[in-house]
Amino acid sequence: MWNDTDIPIAYVITFRCYGTWLHGDERGSIDRFHNVYQSPYIEPNAGWKDYNTAKLKSEPVSLTANQRNVVEAAVREVCEYKRWLLHALSVRTNHCHAVVSIGEASSKSALNAFKAYATRHLRSDGLWNFSHSPWADKGSRRSIWTSESLHRAIDYVVNGQGGPLPDFD
Repeated sequence: MWNDTDIPIAYVITFRCYGTWLHGDERGSIDRFHNVYQSPYIEPNAGWKDYNTAKLKSEPVSLTANQRNVVEAAVREVCEYKRWLLHALSVRTNHCHAVVSIGEASSKSALNAFKAYATRHLRSDGLWNFSHSPWADKGSRRSIWTSESLHRAIDYVVNGQGGPLPDFD
């Protein structure tokens, strides 16, 4: 059934770790000029990737088990504080997916809150000691309009991420 309002019933919010998917990457990429729904990725370009790699402030970020646990707790804290309904969450070594219902709040503010809380907690726990963010700029905020799409998004986040990660490093 279609949600007959102008407010999505939920969002899939995804944010990647710093330096883990650069423009020029063999997987392709998206930039502000190629960011139309279902448009193809920009073709791989080794020169562009090398240029972007050289500009990194640190090595690409791969979250440890402790860091993943802190990020998960931070996202859950945001949802509890804001009274948002968190349907599903998967924190991986190089990205985080959350399926969340946020009412009339903006998806951009939800994305920013997740990243800010996670960074603050990582720093306070001594797990992030750089001045720059552990996250890539921006992120993905996909609207979910139907209950069927919500179920598919939850399934993707819970079951489509490659299985549980070990809780050790």
